[in-house]
Amino acid sequence: MTVANATQVHVQVRFFASLRESMGIDAIELKLDDASLAGVRSQLATLLDTAQREALNAPGVQVAVNQAIVQGEAALQPGDEVAFLPPVTGG
Repeated sequence: MTVANATQVHVQVRFFASLRESMGIDAIELKLDDASLAGVRSQLATLLDTAQREALNAPGVQVAVNQAIVQGEAALQPGDEVAFLPPVTGG
């Protein structure tokens, strides 16, 4: 029998526009031991290839938690949605 880690936090991670194309998926659910954006990035780094990691870390990529843009770090709660948004381009 496996006992789940009581401190794990489940979050939904979504990718939009060109990032969705780079990732090849719309969303993924992560179980985090470190309930922070750093924890999300760390876990994604283990799941993604080099090109995908570079796309997420490109200049201008923004992160939103529950549809609010965040700067720097943010603590996450169970069920939070973390979204990666590509740089805004004009035309």
